Amino acid sequence: MCGIVGYIGNREAYPILIKGLHRLEYRGYDSAGIALIDSESNLHVYKTKGKVANLEQYCKDKNISGTIGIAHTRWATHGEPNDVNAHPHYSQSENLALIHNGIIENYLPLRQMLEKNGFTFVSQTDTEVLVQFIEYVRSKSQCSLYEAVHQALSQVVGAYAIGVLEKGNADVLVAARKGSPLIVGVGEQEYFLGSDASPIVEYTKNVIYLGEEEIVEIKRGSSDILIKNLSNVKLKPQIQKIQMDLSEIEKGGFEHFMLKEIFEQPKSLEMCMNGRVQTEMQEIILSGIRDNIAKFRNARRILITACGTSWHAALIGKYLIEYYCKIPVEVEVASEFRYRNPVVFEDDVLIAISQSGETADTLAAIELAKANGAFIYGICNAVGSSVARLTHSGTYTHAGPEIGVASTKAFTTQVAVLTMITLLLGKELGTIDDSTYKHLVTSLSEVSKKIEKILSKADKIEQISKVFTYARNFMYLGRGYNYPVALEGALKLKEISYIHAEGYPAAEMKHGPIALVDEEMPIVVVAPKFKIYDKIVSNIEELKARKGKIIAIVTEGDTNIANIADYVIEIPSTEECLSPLLTVIPLQLLSYYIATAKGRNVDQPRNLAKSVTVE
Repeated sequence: MCGIVGYIGNREAYPILIKGLHRLEYRGYDSAGIALIDSESNLHVYKTKGKVANLEQYCKDKNISGTIGIAHTRWATHGEPNDVNAHPHYSQSENLALIHNGIIENYLPLRQMLEKNGFTFVSQTDTEVLVQFIEYVRSKSQCSLYEAVHQALSQVVGAYAIGVLEKGNADVLVAARKGSPLIVGVGEQEYFLGSDASPIVEYTKNVIYLGEEEIVEIKRGSSDILIKNLSNVKLKPQIQKIQMDLSEIEKGGFEHFMLKEIFEQPKSLEMCMNGRVQTEMQEIILSGIRDNIAKFRNARRILITACGTSWHAALIGKYLIEYYCKIPVEVEVASEFRYRNPVVFEDDVLIAISQSGETADTLAAIELAKANGAFIYGICNAVGSSVARLTHSGTYTHAGPEIGVASTKAFTTQVAVLTMITLLLGKELGTIDDSTYKHLVTSLSEVSKKIEKILSKADKIEQISKVFTYARNFMYLGRGYNYPVALEGALKLKEISYIHAEGYPAAEMKHGPIALVDEEMPIVVVAPKFKIYDKIVSNIEELKARKGKIIAIVTEGDTNIANIADYVIEIPSTEECLSPLLTVIPLQLLSYYIATAKGRNVDQPRNLAKSVTVE
């Protein structure tokens, strides 16, 4: 949730840290802060409520010198967003400063113990408890900062990615992670910390992905990076290359990252399918499936677990796999799955979907299913993420960085991966005949061009959007493969415009939701021309009879619905199973343009952050 950045080297740290915070601000924007050690080894902490720009303004008349520092942009968990609760947090002596992404679950008993030992607290946060606890351990044990962090974390329950500085010790930066992402960038005589690669990629492509319960000590001018786990086992740093370009994390002329990422979807889908969809051979190549085909062939059932937008993609995966592979599929919201004592069999396959690869509930679901002997297959975007490390096998979506908080290209690439998995499984299991398989492979390869055609009509969608800025409620309806698209469209509108919206199966409208329909109710109906098209038309007629305002997503050339609906947005014709890849695009644009017309900050909607690394 929160964003962490750190630096130690020969350059001035402040500009690097501030730029890094701007790039990580999508992870949290309630408050921001920075800690620096100057040339005289004094430790300075500056922090303020609000966005990183507020912090920059606050620091204008401050001592911001120093070649070592840590910084943080916050999404509040414990304690309201204000100057005091912002990170970094000092220890009581102000000898230590700490930044933290995560939740310390046993912070209350730790705080009570510390208070009994003379510690006082100025904030409401669990993070201040942690830095005070590290100071307490150090004073008791007379050990190094690294050892104090190790001993403290051995007694901590919860999730964390932390960075710690010590007054008088300008040559050492200590960091650790459990449950929240943290990477170390390795440069020439300099090192970087980041919650992800975005604040690092400008300076180095060499990174170390810290593993669970790992603690790192970085010393100025030393090539020896000390990493141990909580069991005190020394680990050899594994340096990997970042596959990211700086241009991918810049707006590229678009007003918002979200709009850029909507328009990037043809490219992101091509990257996702590159080398996997062989158009000349009409073949799908997915080594993660082929190498583990026996696990899928012998599966009692497939469980798919995810959260938010990824859960909507998972629902489409259920439709796909059950129809084409004849394997029973259950889709689970990860936060419910992990706590309801689910029945998991050794011959189950669990597919876990997460854009960041760090979603806390999804990771917990993986651990639960793994403990029960299930085979775990991951779908994620982030190379080296926790999902990638914890699963037995998987597929990267290769969507590229997604900075906008509301997922767009994550959804379409996840659906594309699920489609590729379905087609390959169906072929291997013999549940898809060869002609159908080849036809669908070809059709999938044509989706990117069809999305480009939809995007070329974005100005029309923008004009329609302006009509509905008055709305306080929206309804989204779809059937079959496009019911999850209706859910996703409603979620996008809620996330970025703050208009209440609900998605329903169109046939369920008469079981309650139709009571809401009047002349002020906009209803988006996802209605491409497939086998239950006539049923959708009847649903629209029923809504119009009650004066509902209909925005219909239809197949090109559909004059039938055009004569009934108030507004229509056309999509190119495709196969029904591939239609969500097209129908979702107008809904993303509709949400974006409604939100911007209402003056919303679509990249940083209130109360939300990009990567949900805490419960």
